[in-house]
Amino acid sequence: MKTIVLIIMAMFIAIPSSYAQNKALEKALKKEYKTKMKEYSKEGWKIFGTSKSLEVSLLTHYDKLAQLGESGGEIVGIASNVKSKNVGHQVCINNACNTYAHTAGSHVKGRIVSDMAQNADDTNMEFDKFYAAYERLVNKEIKGELRESYTIIREVQPGVFEMQTYFIVNEEAAMKARIKAMENAAIETELAQKYATKISEFVKEGFATSEKQ
Repeated sequence: MKTIVLIIMAMFIAIPSSYAQNKALEKALKKEYKTKMKEYSKEGWKIFGTSKSLEVSLLTHYDKLAQLGESGGEIVGIASNVKSKNVGHQVCINNACNTYAHTAGSHVKGRIVSDMAQNADDTNMEFDKFYAAYERLVNKEIKGELRESYTIIREVQPGVFEMQTYFIVNEEAAMKARIKAMENAAIETELAQKYATKISEFVKEGFATSEKQ
C-alpha cells in the first residue's frame, strides 16, 4: 500500500514538471515562429510552389519536426542568381543532397581520424577513396529520404531570383541510406572492408544535420 501511495505521489509531482516544460517549449516555438516570419518579411521572401501561405507552411514545418522529435532534422537547399524558378528549385534539391552527403562524409571522416589514427599508414589514400565514394553514394541514396517541406523565393534583381527549399529528414530512415552507401563504398576500397565493422558503427551514429529553425 505504501508503495502505491509513493507511485501516485510521484505521478502528481511529475505532471506539473512535464506541463511546465511543454508550456516553455510552446512559448519558445511561438517566439521563434514570430522571429522567422519577421525575418522573411524584412528580407522579401515569399512562398513558392504551393497554394498555402508562408505562415501555414512554416507552422506545418515546425509541427512535422516536433512529431519526429530527436529523429527529425532539417536540411536547407539554396539556389542563388537563377533566372528560371523551376531550375532554381532543382538546384535547391541538389544542394540539399550535397549538403547532407558532405555532412555525413565529414562525420565519418572525423571519427575515423580520431578513433583510428594509430593506423596512420593505412589511412591516407585508401580512406580518401572511401570518403569520396561514400559521399557520392549518400548523395544518391538520400534523395528518397529527404521530405520537401516548403520553398521560399525572392527577386534579387529584375528577373533574377534566390530560392531556399527546406527539407525534413528522419534520421532513423536516413540511416538505412547511409548504411547502403557505406556498403557500396566499401566495395571500392579494401581498407574499408578491413575496418567495415568499425566504420559501420560510425555510419550508424546520428549527427546534427543543421540547426532547426
